[in-house]
Amino acid sequence: MFKQANGLKYTRFMQDLHRDCLFDWYIEIGCRTGRTFAPVRGKTIAVDPFFRADANIIGVKPALHVFQTTSDDFFASGFLKAVRARLSFSFLDGMHLFEFLLRDFIAAEKASHQKGLIALHDCCPFSYEMTTRDLNNTPKQAWTGDVWKLIPILKKYRPDLTVTVLDASPTGIVLVSGLDPKSTVLERAYATILKQYTDVDLHDFGLEKFNALFDFTDTAAFMAAGYPLFGAITLDPSQALKPEKITP
Repeated sequence: MFKQANGLKYTRFMQDLHRDCLFDWYIEIGCRTGRTFAPVRGKTIAVDPFFRADANIIGVKPALHVFQTTSDDFFASGFLKAVRARLSFSFLDGMHLFEFLLRDFIAAEKASHQKGLIALHDCCPFSYEMTTRDLNNTPKQAWTGDVWKLIPILKKYRPDLTVTVLDASPTGIVLVSGLDPKSTVLERAYATILKQYTDVDLHDFGLEKFNALFDFTDTAAFMAAGYPLFGAITLDPSQALKPEKITP
């Protein structure tokens, strides 16, 4: 039986998180309409190869950098180094194939603050159908692809990291803390990881084995406790920009 994330909806979690917590640099990979990062109040980087923003996505941000490109091309561009950004919080929700998410994680960790966090979306499927790698036959409803593999990969190759899995519906949010921007473990093992996991589906891996890798953390309780993992990376609210209209 699948462990299903039946907690507070992930969009509500993200909205309230950004209302309550101020970050220096925030990056979101996979944005489309921009609704997830619209409430962000810190400096923001948004990356998606096909934007369809339909709201005020800048709000009170001091800076918003929008890149309509792939995450691979964005990270290769050198923009993060150019602006000397150290990422406080990264939300990775791009292509739902594990090798893409793994590359995004590697790149985001390299650019992260040591006390920063990285969130991985859609790693907790609730059916086998939604885990397909076949881009021509994705289900009409939710599709997680095989990014569930990041949980066993991180557990195996990076036991130094802390992996917290929120039950944010419908497919969970994995919060990764204890980052080490200088680590090259995943980068050096990348080819080996691809050989080990590309042709393995959830049937092969074993659902019970996957379920045993984590327990859900109640999303609402985590929020009520003041987002405990975020405390070390949250700025004082007084540092938030308060934009003023100058011209009539």
